[in-house]
Amino acid sequence: MRDSMLFRRWETFNKGMDRESILRSFASHLEYSLSKDKFTATPHDLYLALSLAARDRMVERWIHTQQTYYRADAKRVYYLSAEYLIGRALVNNLINLGIYDETRAALKQVNLELSDLVEQEPDAGLGNGGLGRLAACFLDSMAALELPAYGYGIRYEFGIFEQVIRHNRQIERPELWLKAGNPWEVARPERAYVVHFYGQTRHLTLPDGRLKVEWVDTQRVIGMAYDYPIDGYGNESVNTLRLWAARASKEFDLEYFHHGNYLKAVEEKNLSENISKVLYPNDTFFEGQELRLKQQYFFVSCSIRDILRRYLVSHRDFAAFPDKAAIQLNDTHPSLAITELMRLLIDEHELSWDVAWDLTVRTFAYTNHTLLAEALERWPVSMLGNLLPRHLEIIYEINRRFLREVAVLHPGDNERLRRVSLIEEGADKHVRMAHLAIVGSHSVNGVSELHTRLLKERELRDFQELLPERFNNKTNGVTQRRWLLAANPALAELITARIGQG
Repeated sequence: MRDSMLFRRWETFNKGMDRESILRSFASHLEYSLSKDKFTATPHDLYLALSLAARDRMVERWIHTQQTYYRADAKRVYYLSAEYLIGRALVNNLINLGIYDETRAALKQVNLELSDLVEQEPDAGLGNGGLGRLAACFLDSMAALELPAYGYGIRYEFGIFEQVIRHNRQIERPELWLKAGNPWEVARPERAYVVHFYGQTRHLTLPDGRLKVEWVDTQRVIGMAYDYPIDGYGNESVNTLRLWAARASKEFDLEYFHHGNYLKAVEEKNLSENISKVLYPNDTFFEGQELRLKQQYFFVSCSIRDILRRYLVSHRDFAAFPDKAAIQLNDTHPSLAITELMRLLIDEHELSWDVAWDLTVRTFAYTNHTLLAEALERWPVSMLGNLLPRHLEIIYEINRRFLREVAVLHPGDNERLRRVSLIEEGADKHVRMAHLAIVGSHSVNGVSELHTRLLKERELRDFQELLPERFNNKTNGVTQRRWLLAANPALAELITARIGQG
């Protein structure tokens, strides 16, 4: 009884939405979380304390939301994106919690301005344009609509570059957005997955006559999860953005260290952690191209394994998988997820090709962002085969079966076969990632009515003729109301007074 009373008191103390509760929580974090007082606290400390106070009010909802999804065995949306331009979280979270005005008034009581604290938050620039902003808006909107949804991506140590002006010139420098810590993220070391690179495949015939493929002699990297709460506006739903950080499978080689080779002792750690070091490394050189491909496979491998783990908590087989998981590919960067799901279903869970492919196509959907043929992602066959030998085998098998179907529909049309093939022939063969995403998905959408129409009429016309039922449009939306609340509160208040908060 005493414990429950204590819990209720702590709950009231720590998560009340009134000014007094907010101030007490703010002061508590400043003293007990940051070990600071009013004499030693920096402006950044004040920002951290306020952010932790806001996060407290999200955590209980966050846990309850996830429990609700499990109890309901809900179908979940999994949004895979290499970019999330989520920006600053404090103002958005205060607005979504409905305590923006109360917080601002509470801070005024102790002679602090909310606007000053907000400026201490670094911009989480895990993207560089519309692709990443769309992903962030979708997460916000799905939480506002109370849809069971998860975002997956990479926890880049360096985000999009920071701009400074020196001697009347623009200088670009790395954005160290994590240098002073991040109050919104929660490390999940128990959610770590081994990601494999390089090596070779070994084809075996089992005693019962079935074929089995093993991927052996690989280099390994650990993917560790960091979670961000995404709270819904005007409700109690809190969804999750899970970002993966690369860690070495072997932190430190003591043998090299003892022999004085200090650089070699930490070489594996440095090479492994380069994967999540920077958003879009320079791909002018081979090493930069390979690192980008490593990034893409790293995060989809961790994500698909995590999705399967969550599904298997409540299910013994994969028959219901497409009814419980919808995986959306935000452009072609995550399209290796198709081959990774096939690999896991066939090689590790021992499903037949036909069953695995049916499940895969029914699970994936693909958002195309560009009309430019040169912007559609392509990877050299030699590079992909060296880095991911099993995945290249799966891509070739997908292509063989797909072209066989096309040949039946259009006999003798070799030019059409060449145009739709997943492999672009030439002196240097390339894998067409957009073609993989289209063939491996049940839905393909553009991001505006005009864009989708031009895709169907021009760039993807062959696929539109072959698979017309897969093409549809989803016009991009933005979170206008939340933006207006932050940018111009007085105008937002006037509009709300006239038309309500809907």
